[in-house]
Amino acid sequence: MSLFDALRFDGKRVLVVGGATGMGAAAARLALDAGADVVVMDYADVKQSGVKALHVNLAEKASIDAAVDACGSPVHALLSCAGVADGPDIDRINFVGHRHLIDRMLAHGVLGRGAAIGFISSSAGLGWEKNLEVLKELLATPDFDSAVAFMRERNLANYYWTKQAVCAYVASQTFPLLKRGIRINAICPGPTDTPLAQANKDVWLAFGADYRQETGIQAATPMEQAYPLLFLCSEAASAINGITLISDAGYVMSGITGSFPNATMMAKALMGRI
Repeated sequence: MSLFDALRFDGKRVLVVGGATGMGAAAARLALDAGADVVVMDYADVKQSGVKALHVNLAEKASIDAAVDACGSPVHALLSCAGVADGPDIDRINFVGHRHLIDRMLAHGVLGRGAAIGFISSSAGLGWEKNLEVLKELLATPDFDSAVAFMRERNLANYYWTKQAVCAYVASQTFPLLKRGIRINAICPGPTDTPLAQANKDVWLAFGADYRQETGIQAATPMEQAYPLLFLCSEAASAINGITLISDAGYVMSGITGSFPNATMMAKALMGRI
């Protein structure tokens, strides 16, 4: 045993929800390389070898229940990576389905003491505190169907509000989950070259292009986002709980401090400081 072993996942099971492509696929590859037994759930076909592949439709409660049952126990790290940019089921896929999956895993003892949960949120989820009252109402809805109804009745079924809900959920579950010995965190990636980003490249990959040009960097690779996500679920991160880590190469902080003035207005808007 060495001190560095706290960063590894030997002898542990890692479940990646949304692990067929993009950041989720990178996280599955990284977990395999770190010694984990990896299960990948996705609606799309899973091409990664060496993993247990399970079909799941996060828009359907029955599909989630069946996938959790098929996954088996225990799961030491849950990486909640699935998401869409738009569509009629965005509320279910980006938030409600993930929450139901976690609830199901907790109820069946799949996630136990020592486990960790890592979400992929978005810069759209930053500044969630300014919307805390309505988000607390959403989080207080007890089940899948009532949460969907709440979001649709209030026109919250969109990308912005689903990512706000993820960040608020992570923060709200910090204390109750830790009482069960489980940590929960999220990353909020900056522009990352994934299939989803390419499908929305005029907006997603254009964001912060001037910052990247002046600093001489490119949009992040999926693996560059997988590294912090998996780290947050490792034993090496045992003191970290309830955070939404901004993994954007410093764009937001450079805007907040004014060191890159072009980003100031956007950064303040994202952080809810306007």
